[in-house]
Amino acid sequence: MTGTATAPTAQAPLGTEDTPRTAFSRLTILVGLLVLLAALTMLSFFVGSGDISAADTWNALFHPTGTLNDQLIRTERVPRTFMALVVGAALGVAGALMQAITLNPLADPGILGVNAGAYFFMALGIVAFGVTSTTGNIAFAMLGALIAAAAVYLIGATGRRGAGPAKLILAGVALSAVFNGIAQGMTLVDPKAFDAIRQWQVGSLQGASTEVLGKIMPFVIAGIVVALLLVASLNVLALGDDRARALGARVGLIRSTGFASVTILCGAGTAAVGPITFLGLMVPHAVRMIVGPDQRWVVPGSLVVAPIIFLASDMIGRVITPSELPVGMVTAFIGAPVLIYLVRRRGDRSL
Repeated sequence: MTGTATAPTAQAPLGTEDTPRTAFSRLTILVGLLVLLAALTMLSFFVGSGDISAADTWNALFHPTGTLNDQLIRTERVPRTFMALVVGAALGVAGALMQAITLNPLADPGILGVNAGAYFFMALGIVAFGVTSTTGNIAFAMLGALIAAAAVYLIGATGRRGAGPAKLILAGVALSAVFNGIAQGMTLVDPKAFDAIRQWQVGSLQGASTEVLGKIMPFVIAGIVVALLLVASLNVLALGDDRARALGARVGLIRSTGFASVTILCGAGTAAVGPITFLGLMVPHAVRMIVGPDQRWVVPGSLVVAPIIFLASDMIGRVITPSELPVGMVTAFIGAPVLIYLVRRRGDRSL
């Protein structure tokens, strides 16, 4: 009997198997989403509560003459649109990254208390230290996001079974209630702080400016770059800590770096527009339904899909009522049913 022994082939980590055809189809989908995002971006310049015609908007964008309509378009709608793109991208990537590093399909910066921590520390900075600058608000928001994320994980990880999805959600909800209650109490007894934070605390793009956008851009770019550098490691992390270590992954470093990226992204986004819930929860699920569980596609996909949903939500809020509805309320209306569906769903294997 003759034969040749064949060497065992190494199996790729779960979720990383790919073929040229599937890679091409995913790339096609991603390009299509980018085209949709570009179209929504242009449409956003023309949508608003004011009575400005499409012709006036076009002239304001490409042939400005200094009229009042030109100023409204260029100083309000344009910064508002780009703020939606930047903050949406930040929160979408943060949500995908948090779900990947916690192996929890229900993880979300808002649900796990990160936004509430940022809100509490921003209020603390205003009331206790008189912080009013954008740079100061961003610093306090990022500090609060970091402390909240660490506290929720430590509380949820206590016990023999570790940090299960249900425990993390309960810890996040409880800590969010504490942070929100204290922050609201502080702002209610301080009229100056209340005036400074009342519009921000509902999550709104009204009043977005190029100054604020310029202040948060370096943080958002840094957080997104770190997240994209981690995508290959996130696939290995999905195999479980023991198998990931056996494959040479530095699990502790991956998680700590991921949490740092989430903190930067959520802190900057929350400081700019206020706490936005559910966006980071629903976007990664939608992306996984389109491109599969491979984090090399989920994170870039979330980077594109989140601004699409966030910008569309803002445009809905502009026209659904005579007075504009804050975008945070629109995303909550959309995201709450998604959360209920995900909690009731059994056997979620999307990660």
